[in-house]
Amino acid sequence: MSKRVTQRDIARLAQVSQATVSLVLNATDAAAGRIPAETRERVNKVIRETGYVADPVARRMVKGLNRILGVFTYEPAFPSAQADFFTPLLLGIESAAQELGYDLLLLTGAGESRKIFGDNVRLRLADGCLILGRRFDPDELARLVRGDFPFVAVGRRDDAGGPVPYVGVDYVPATAELVRRARQFGHQRIAYVGPDSGAESIADRWLGFQQAMVGADLVATLPGVGRPAEEVLDTVRRAGASCVFFSEYADAIGVERLARERGLSVPGDLSIIVLGHHLRAEQSATAFTSLFIPREAMARAATHMLVRRVESDAPVEQQLLPCEPVEGETLGPISSVNHQAK
Repeated sequence: MSKRVTQRDIARLAQVSQATVSLVLNATDAAAGRIPAETRERVNKVIRETGYVADPVARRMVKGLNRILGVFTYEPAFPSAQADFFTPLLLGIESAAQELGYDLLLLTGAGESRKIFGDNVRLRLADGCLILGRRFDPDELARLVRGDFPFVAVGRRDDAGGPVPYVGVDYVPATAELVRRARQFGHQRIAYVGPDSGAESIADRWLGFQQAMVGADLVATLPGVGRPAEEVLDTVRRAGASCVFFSEYADAIGVERLARERGLSVPGDLSIIVLGHHLRAEQSATAFTSLFIPREAMARAATHMLVRRVESDAPVEQQLLPCEPVEGETLGPISSVNHQAK
């Protein structure tokens, strides 16, 4: 593991004194104005290139906590298309932060691509940072793991040169349980619609699905999301599947609507199970058999974990919350022996 970058290293690379580096990092705007602009830029350039973040222990000794927690998202947090995904996370973070006496600072990154380590290294404004998103930048995550800046990922993350502190959801056993329930209803020919790799949450669902499918037939797989409902339903029916699993709630809505328009009964002719939901805003009166994902509780637990790291330099923790199946109304026994397209 690489040695963390210190203020002494910054001073050596920028060819200034360590005191000058400290002034650039911590001075008020008025005090910073007394440092030559060329010197400030040289120091800030080295900070950007090295990805330096302030030592939290030293910060507390010198100036105390700001009592500010950063919240960084790799994806827009507030668009209507993902509001139902991010809203419970932000609610959980906000309620926990208020309870713990911290303010929140939303860090979205600058420029076209969202980066934690942007030109201004805004992380230094906060005592620690919560990181949200389905996918993380692997280089930035590895840099955070190497450093001393307190952070916690909301969602399980694989090691990035070392263990990543996170609070996630235990998708593997929950997904496997839904497969077992489908098989108990007599479904042996099953289809899967959605990616089987990528973000850890996607990979975990696929792993749980595979584990419980031993002895059953996976008759069709359609990777990706957002496929036309006609393509999905035609493929599933041609394959003779009596049950289809979707990784995406909105995709399940389209197929369920089309199935009913074609005179198919759900769940009689086709059972539908959803492993994720609300990543694209769309409403349905159907209560899908699915998973309850405790996003608000996950975010609250992550905020508490971050404060432990900020206030007491707690070691890296990794926590998975249980994910419970939701019975819904789209899984049931097969009522038709004919599974060919109607």
